[in-house]
Amino acid sequence: MAQEKARRADAKVARVPKVPLDGAHHGDIRGAFGTIGEHDPAGARSWRRRLLALAVIIGPGLIVMVGDNDAGGVSTYAAAGQNYGTSLLWTLLLLIPVLIVNQEMVARLGAVSGVGHGRLIFERFGKIWGRFAVSDLFVLNFLTIATEFIGISLGAQYFGVPAWVAVPLAGLVLVGITVTGRFETWERLMFVLLFGNLLCIPLMLLSHPTLGPVVQHFIVPGVEGGFKSDGVLLIVAIVGTTVTPWQLFFQQSNVVDKRITPRWIPYERADTVIGTMVVVMGATAIMVGTAFAFSRTGGGVGNPNAFTNAYDLANSLKAHAGPAVGAIFSILLIDASVVGASAVTLCTSYAFGDTFGIRNSLHRSWREAKSFYATFTAIVTLAAVFVLIPGVPLGLVTTAVQALAGVMLPSACLFLLFLCNDREVLGPWVNRPWFNLLAALILGFLLVLSVILVVSTILPGIDVARLLVVLVAVMIVGLAVAIVINVRARRAMPPDPRLDEDRETWRMPSLALLNQPGKSRGRLLALCAVRGYAIVAMVSLLVKTIVASHGGH
Repeated sequence: MAQEKARRADAKVARVPKVPLDGAHHGDIRGAFGTIGEHDPAGARSWRRRLLALAVIIGPGLIVMVGDNDAGGVSTYAAAGQNYGTSLLWTLLLLIPVLIVNQEMVARLGAVSGVGHGRLIFERFGKIWGRFAVSDLFVLNFLTIATEFIGISLGAQYFGVPAWVAVPLAGLVLVGITVTGRFETWERLMFVLLFGNLLCIPLMLLSHPTLGPVVQHFIVPGVEGGFKSDGVLLIVAIVGTTVTPWQLFFQQSNVVDKRITPRWIPYERADTVIGTMVVVMGATAIMVGTAFAFSRTGGGVGNPNAFTNAYDLANSLKAHAGPAVGAIFSILLIDASVVGASAVTLCTSYAFGDTFGIRNSLHRSWREAKSFYATFTAIVTLAAVFVLIPGVPLGLVTTAVQALAGVMLPSACLFLLFLCNDREVLGPWVNRPWFNLLAALILGFLLVLSVILVVSTILPGIDVARLLVVLVAVMIVGLAVAIVINVRARRAMPPDPRLDEDRETWRMPSLALLNQPGKSRGRLLALCAVRGYAIVAMVSLLVKTIVASHGGH
């Protein structure tokens, strides 16, 4: 027996990664508004000290959420306001649980495990699934960054600045923010950009909104003109812009890089909730502002195809509500695009470090982490060059990226849900049964939205409302079966002493010392099913994009 234990221990040690984890991820928490010592206690604090601690911790959750209000988000909310007035405000309430649940899970994973999201997927699911997850992320992130540069070029165009000037200048700003070699300096510069999101408030106020329609449409679900295909599709787009794969990877890696440990998880949860409220309020202000700019009553313009692109919308706002409103919207679009591009590019660099075992910390200087910063710079450069290529169908790229994100989101959320039930990784921090039920409901909801978005992109003439009803029915049946299987599996599972350990001090052991996950047919079938759907959908989207780029239908 002793020899067998020794053999297993040797086998675990043999799995030690060739490149060790980055030592810069350990030490004092250095934030934009101060420092918390590595061994400072988290408990028994006055309200003043708690607020000061929150000020230091705040960052990963707020940045990832405001980064979600990027070029695509601003355009989607503005389109909703222009086309349907305030009638879609109720959809923004759906964002709150979706954002909080998904981002809380990755924040918890980062604080407890101390490693990035990509690294955990490689370690707990194997190289094949890890390569699938990270390669999907790389492709999607590159195209997403390109859409951010499209937003920058459209916003600059309003002021008469050509794309060949605005795009390279924005690229230089992005690189300059990131290569400081000090995490706290990067975070301070990001907070400066985050304040630009406040421009949505004067955008709303200058449109002279009235309170009645706003309150009514927040409470009562409906669509201006009825639940037709175009309206349902825009609802899908609004919710579909809230959670994307890059957000999951970014917040976990940023929590690790900021050196947040389990005893600070309540503060990081507060950071995530604050970020959620900020992004929802920003989306509300944009939707309300554009709704009342085009109609004194907050109703839509009566044409579901009124929105064309952000540049045309800015000019329309100028004509209907005055030059100040058009200018504010354009500046807001540029600022949101820069924040989104910075977060998505950094997320890609973090994942690159996780995949290839290179140093990937903002605490390191260029000399200490050349590959990390070079990756960031290369991604920014390539995306900027791509946008400046003459003849590239920028509108088509933006639409395709949104659909592609919808395709990849369910598999990313499925990996996340499995990781948050991995007792080797999270110990006493694993999801509670009620939390699993809520997360599974959200996953099913996102999968329904993903299928609708993809099918409607490939088959524009499909009855989206009827498709929604069918998919929701299938989702309910699937969730019921999953709950039964999960309950039986939990009853058969032996008690785990780790669940009773002190949550504040428990951290994941070294990756090399973890027992490998047991073989699960259900988990494999779920991953294969979602992956199969993603492959079919991606191929269909690629064909659709190629045909559309050549003038086909």
